[in-house]
This record gives sequence, structure tokens and C-alpha cells, in this order.
Amino acid sequence: MRQTIAIDCMGADHGPLPLITGAVEYLRNPQNIGTSIVLIGDEPLIREYLKGMGVNGNLPLSVVHASEVVDMHVAATEGLKKRDSSMAVAVRMHKEGLVDAVISAGNTGAVMANAVLTLGRLQGVSRPAIAAAMPNRLERWTLLLDVGANVDVRPEHILQFAQMGVSYAEDILKIESPRVGLLSIGEESVKGNELTASSHELLAKGKAMTFVGNVEGRDILEGNCDVVVCDGFIGNIILKFAESMKGFLESRLHKQISSNPFSKAGAILMGPFLRRMRRVFDYSEYGGAPLLGINGNCVISHGKSSAKAIHNAVKIAVEMVRTDAKGHIERRIAGNQQEIIGR
Repeated sequence: MRQTIAIDCMGADHGPLPLITGAVEYLRNPQNIGTSIVLIGDEPLIREYLKGMGVNGNLPLSVVHASEVVDMHVAATEGLKKRDSSMAVAVRMHKEGLVDAVISAGNTGAVMANAVLTLGRLQGVSRPAIAAAMPNRLERWTLLLDVGANVDVRPEHILQFAQMGVSYAEDILKIESPRVGLLSIGEESVKGNELTASSHELLAKGKAMTFVGNVEGRDILEGNCDVVVCDGFIGNIILKFAESMKGFLESRLHKQISSNPFSKAGAILMGPFLRRMRRVFDYSEYGGAPLLGINGNCVISHGKSSAKAIHNAVKIAVEMVRTDAKGHIERRIAGNQQEIIGR
């Protein structure tokens, strides 16, 4: 079955070129037969870029014009007023069944608002959440959510984040029986605040997941659990800190390597290792973060996304469609509600 992915080409920090390039590179890979992409934005500009890349109708690629752009720094409510923005058009096409998923590297708040208001939430979902896959020491993934959709939450929201995270970890990250941890300031159940204490109690009662209890920040990179849940305020802080690690390490390494000839020689020998480490902390390796709990498939990419990041975001979106990730989430949420009713 062919998957059709819409890409909002406008509103990202570096303009439409990285998004267009990532889409073209994805489609030029012969392994990706079965996927078509719709580029949405300033049609004359997009077609000019495509012409420069030698794309002349030889790829399953189409362009849809949108006359407005949602600026990165406007409030989500202001972004919603632009009904012909590339973001709004992409989400509306998804709602109408013209595309199977949406990717945007634009204003996160506006993407969320458009997705929730246009597509709606899955039945039973109280709060959609943004999930981020983070590398861990075991060379696997730790899924962290929420990373910015919900600043203030209740324990029942944390429970749903866990359920959605488990479904996504199974479908997309291919983790069997994902272990769930509740982010707190200590492993003991009594440590934390009122939210973590009440959330711990709810998670411990759940029968449809493997709950390992409280985890600390270090456990995310250690890989001591597969899904870590928290409110969006804390999750976003962790995500932004993790994103800063690549630049910090590169800066410190460059300073040390430049300090003397012996360090430069050592760096040459360690080149392959350093390149692997660089990839570990490079967000472009992961593509984007899915917005879970909406009645659709939406991947939110970093505003500074490279072509490689968009290429990988398309891979995520395709896999979400192929595995019916949202259907899996809806069934898990419904099953949990039946469990609660039956108690």
C-alpha cells in the first residue's frame, strides 16, 4: 500500500531547501518505492528548487501551493488564524484523507494547535503528547514523553503518556515489552512531588505495561527503561539540554585537539570513533518527534532540521502509517479504560 506524506516546507529556520532536499533524497532511494510526497508551500519557489535538483516529474512528488507562512515566533493562536498557511493546508489535507501523515519543522505550538483542532484527539485520549527517542548506553532507544505539549498535567495524563509511549516503542522502535519509568528525583516511590506520587500509584496499578517505578535523569541515557514519562515542562528542558550536547562536545574537543600536535595526531587516529560519537548526539539522526494521541500521524521536526533530518522524519512518518501506530494507541487506551471500569 502506498503511503503519501505531506511536508510543510515553510516556517523552518533555514527555509524550504533542507525540507525539499530531504524529501527528494528519500524518494531517490530505490528502497523507498511505495511512498509519495506532497510538498506544501510557495509553489513557484519550491518548483525552482526542484528544477535545480533535476526533478522533472521523475519522482512520485507533487507540490501544493499555500499562500501564508506561520512565523516561528508567533503565538499558536496567531498561527491558527492563517488558514492558508503551509502548515494548515498540510493538516487539512490529512483530515480530508488526501495524505496519510504530516511533517512540519515549523512553529511547534502552531503545529500542535492545528493538528489537535483539525484532526481531533483519538477516542479516550485526554492530552496528546510529543515523544522524543533518545540514544542510550545499550545502543538502543529510550523514549521520553511528554517533551513540550503539556506544561501542567494530572496523574491520569501521565498514565496515558505511558500507554501511548509503550505503543509507539513497540510499533516504531521495535522494542518488545517496553519497560516504563516515571521520571523523579529518586528511585524510591515516596520521593518526588504530589504529581509523581499520584502518578506512581496509577502506573503501578496498570496491568497492560511493565512499570519499573521511579527513574532518575541518568537512567534515560543508561537505558534502564525503554519509556520515560514526565510532564512537558521537565521533558522539554531535558530535550533541549540533550540537543546542546553535540555542540558542547564538538567545541571542547576542537579546543583540546588544537592545543598541541600530539592531540591532533591522536584525533586523526580516533577519527572513526569521533564521527560515531558525533552521530549519537546529532538530532538529525532521529528525524523528528511524533505528536501522539491525535487522530492522525504527525511528526514535528527541529526548526533547524537538515536534509538528513527530514529524510529520517519521512521514515518515521511512513512507519507510523504502515504499522497503524495511532490505531494501536487507541486500542490500548480503550483497553485501559475497560480495566478501570472493571475494578
